[in-house]
Formats: sequence, C-alpha cells, structure tokens
Amino acid sequence: MAFSELLDQVGGLGRFQVLQMVALVVPIIWLTTQSMMENFSAAVPSHRCWVPLLDNGTAQAGVPGALDPKDLLTVSIPPGPNREPHQCRRFRQPQWQLLDPNATAANWSEAATEPCVDGWVYDRSTFTSTIVAKWDLVCDSHALKPMAQSIYLSGILVGAAVFGQASDRWLAESARWLLITGKLERGLRELQKVAAINGKRAVRDTLTTEVLVSAMQEELSAGQATASPGALLCTPGLGLRTCVSTLCWFAFGFTFYGLALDLQTLGSDIFLLQVLIGVVDIPAKIGTLLLLSRLGRRPTQAASLVLAGLCILTNTLVPQDMGALRSALAVLGLSGLGAAFTCVSIYTGELFPTVLRMTAVGLGQMAARAGAILGPLVRLLGAYGRSLPLLVYGAVPVLSGLAALLLPETGSLPLPDTIQDVQNQAVKKATHRPPGHTVLKSTHF
Repeated sequence: MAFSELLDQVGGLGRFQVLQMVALVVPIIWLTTQSMMENFSAAVPSHRCWVPLLDNGTAQAGVPGALDPKDLLTVSIPPGPNREPHQCRRFRQPQWQLLDPNATAANWSEAATEPCVDGWVYDRSTFTSTIVAKWDLVCDSHALKPMAQSIYLSGILVGAAVFGQASDRWLAESARWLLITGKLERGLRELQKVAAINGKRAVRDTLTTEVLVSAMQEELSAGQATASPGALLCTPGLGLRTCVSTLCWFAFGFTFYGLALDLQTLGSDIFLLQVLIGVVDIPAKIGTLLLLSRLGRRPTQAASLVLAGLCILTNTLVPQDMGALRSALAVLGLSGLGAAFTCVSIYTGELFPTVLRMTAVGLGQMAARAGAILGPLVRLLGAYGRSLPLLVYGAVPVLSGLAALLLPETGSLPLPDTIQDVQNQAVKKATHRPPGHTVLKSTHF
C-alpha cells in the first residue's frame, strides 16, 4: 500500500479538501480585485493644458467679438499627433490667424508652443477622480504611473515572503511531504486530521506510526535522502524542467499584469472590457481543466501561451478605431493567459518530486511576481513606438509556449516522490520506443 491508497482511505476529495480550497481562493479573489482596480483608480482621462482664454473668465471677457469654445480651443491648443488637441503643449500666445479658413499647419511652429506650465484640465465625464488627475501623472510625469504599479507589485512579492511563514499556522502542511522527509509523527497527525474532518473516524483510529512505516516502507527509504534547492538546476533531468516551467510562470506574470493593469490600451470601453474578461475567464479555466485531462499537460500549456501571445501580436495590426475587434482580441488573449496560469499551477506540481515540489512551485511563483513587477515598466517603451509594448508582451508568451514543448508529458503518470523517480521516468521514456524502429549496436573489438 502506497500513499495514494492511504489518501483514498482518509478521503482524497472531501470536506477537508474543500475547506483548504476555500481558504486559498478567498484571499486570491480579494488580491485580484485589488489589482484590477488600478484600471479605474489610475485611469488616464482625456486632458489638455490649462489656458486663460478657455479656463479664466476674466481673460474670456477681453476677447473681442463672440467666439465659441471650439474657436478658442483652436487658437490656444495646437493639434496633437492624432489631430486632436495636444495633451501636453499649448500656444504661448493665441494664434488668431488659425481662425482663417485657409490656415494650414505652416501658420504656426513648434517654437510658438510651450509645456503645460499652469497645469491641466481633465475630462471628468467618465472618471470623476483618479490618481492620475489628482497628481498630474501625465506628459513628462506619465512614467510615474507604471512605476507606482511596479512598486505595488513589489510589495506583494515582499509580503508573500514575509507572511508566507505565517500562513503555515492556518494551512495544513502536505502529509505526503512530511512523510517522505521523515517527519512521521507530524505526517501522521495531518492524516488523522484529514480523516476526522472527512468523517473517516474509524480510519483515523487505525492510523499509527507502525501502519505508516509498513505501508510506505519503500517510499520512506527512498525519501530519506535530503534534497537541496540547488538540485533543481544541478540534477540531470530536473534542470530543463526548472528553467522551462519557471519561464512559463514568468511569461504569465509579465504579460498578464503588464496588460491587465492598463486596459485602456486594449479597448475603448474599459468597463465593458473588464466585465467581458471576468465573464470569459471562468469558462476558460474550466475548459482548461478538461483539456488537461483529454489533450494532456504539455500541449495545453504550449497552446494557451502561444494563443495568448498571437492575440496580443495581432492587436498591433488592428487600427485604433476598430475598438470592438481590439477588445475581442484582448479578451481572448487575457483568457489564454488565465488558462496558462491554471495549467502551469498543476503542471509544475507534477513535474517535480515530492521532496522538491513546493520549492519548485515557490520558485515559479517568485518568477511570476518578478514578471509582474517588470510588466508595467514595458509600457514605457511606448515613447519609442506605439506598438512596441504590445510586441514585447506578445513575443514573451509565444516563446515560452514553444519552450514548453520541451517538457515531458505528466498526464496519467503517478506523482514522483524522489529525484530517482524522475530519473526513472526519463529512462522508461527512452526505452519505450515505438514499434518499427531498429536499434543497432556496435561492438568494439
């Protein structure tokens, strides 16, 4: 009898597992909500420079004749790159000649303009108050917004490291890990707790240290060897798994938080876009679980990342005025990233032996947080090309998805308990060759 049989006896899926899942899901929901709130609390409203003719009643009274606000805007604010009023420049003096129907761009020069030295006027019809409007995080200060988001995400990384130990007080430790690492008494108590909560009191009373030793003699003897975190990179068979799975974690955090914290760049109506992302995300994750069991771990991981990346790259080719298509591609891309997260969370746990499983998962989560910290900063590349950030956001998951094809398939395979189990799986894969292949041996005399 192995651990899987012991788990079946105490309840492999019962009240205990449901409570554990709720204890994890509830904080994650609040964290996600807090992060996505950035799209509204840090939204960038339409803005222009403050100018006396438009925003000072005394100055308007001195204007000869009756001019409507559109004409006053024409003589006060130069046109921007998209022919709309410039958001960061104003005329030093009113350019009355621009009211001439025959006026052209040659009637004024860049030297006639200046920055918004008196501040900005914001359109508050959609967002009545945002930190961007409150602190003027626009024009020369626009880089402060993604920097603030990166600092916020850095705080989450630090908080996870600091308070991760505190979470062990109310989340049960893995009984499998405790037993494999030789902590029999603690592992026994955890199994007894699971049996009691799942209503298997008769099984709980029969569980003793002797029963565990007898049932898991082979696994316990193989698991006594300690495994350091360095084994993830130095052990043959684990190094590639570590690098590729960590890259998949990084790609998710990098691209998801880079895009999800600034939905304004993906569609015209961020309220509708936010609702669509939430509606599509749930069936996408459920569909991912079905694909994992039917299609396999490796194809699902690769397909979800590549699909997300291709959707983002396609958005660079879609004109800004095609808001519906841009929003659809954005929703599909972010759903692909959500599916990739679901897959990598399960896949990573199956790639590594019990003695190193939580270390590998923790390393992957740190990579995702590091990617999340870097993600918002990539938007600063927009100063060199409007589509450049999307190109980076799309390329990273595509390359990571292709790299995932290097990983072994773990579907329908037992979880490895030791490093030797991982190496044995690799040996079995190498020896099980498809029929029809002839292996030639050469003997040296």
